[in-house]
Amino acid sequence: MRSAIDSAGRVVIPKTLRDRLGLERGRAIEISERDGKIEIEPLSTPMSLVSRHGRPVAVPQGHLPPLTDEVVRATIERTRR
Repeated sequence: MRSAIDSAGRVVIPKTLRDRLGLERGRAIEISERDGKIEIEPLSTPMSLVSRHGRPVAVPQGHLPPLTDEVVRATIERTRR
């Protein structure tokens, strides 16, 4: 996929990639450079441990996108490579 840098230095990430990666408006990302390439990585969502029914449960401190079949399949495929 191709995109362009606008006059303000912004890059648009195509919607199909944003959807597949769960990137929503306001989501924190890490931008770095490695070997002459720009890497953009979503930051982990902070979690808190709470007790439910006497067991610890991780609860996100922010909104998470829905976990769809497509997201699960894409994640499995990425880890197999």
